[in-house]
Amino acid sequence: MRIATWNVNSVKVRLPLLLAWLEEAKPDVVCLQEIKCLASDFPELELKGLGYHAELVGQKSYNGVALLAKERPRDVIYALPGDDTDTQARYVEATVGDFRVASIYLPNGNPVGTDKYPYKLEWIGRLHAHAETLLEAETPTVLAGDYNVIPEEEDVYDPAAWREDALFRMETRRAFRSLVNLGFTDGFRAIDPSPHRYTFWDYQAGRWQRDEGLRIDHLLLSPRAADRLVTAAIDKSPRAKDKASDHTPIWCELR
Repeated sequence: MRIATWNVNSVKVRLPLLLAWLEEAKPDVVCLQEIKCLASDFPELELKGLGYHAELVGQKSYNGVALLAKERPRDVIYALPGDDTDTQARYVEATVGDFRVASIYLPNGNPVGTDKYPYKLEWIGRLHAHAETLLEAETPTVLAGDYNVIPEEEDVYDPAAWREDALFRMETRRAFRSLVNLGFTDGFRAIDPSPHRYTFWDYQAGRWQRDEGLRIDHLLLSPRAADRLVTAAIDKSPRAKDKASDHTPIWCELR
């Protein structure tokens, strides 16, 4: 099974690119982030035409996550447990085949001096708690998405410049490492340990052209999923297209 994640940065704007990529790459499951639309405006018919069922949590103009699958998803949950007052559309999780899969859009957290950063850390804490329950179930699990976390210096083009950014602050990295240390495997790094492999390039300052990027989109695999890992890769081709998202897809293949 091929499972991919892609922050499309508006499914309406990026729909032609998304459909073309789905036809070419043929993933079995795709986790989308920043769809930036309500459920009523999501292009379910176009995706159904390519054989995908969709489960999503929409939000007008902001956030929004979706899970596309060739097989109809089961036992869907539409929010990260732990805070019933949180209305931001950032999490959808379902069972597809033998796997439990989540599409995650973790908060950015900037500016650090505002309430956005504590919200980011609290959100990671809730994800940590929920991940523990998922591990207890012993179902092969993939937590996929835009984590807005740069794990290591090798995952950013200029570590010094990003030192105090919410994506790279030590407190952020420790929280992410604590999540991984529950027993998850960074699916991409398990296959490709090379430094400076990126999934995001800012639109400004020619970052894409100079390959000055960040690795902030991740596939975290539970032990039973990691045991089935065959390969993983970053597909940079969509980022080179006209009207591209600033992120590009990352995927893994599991037995």
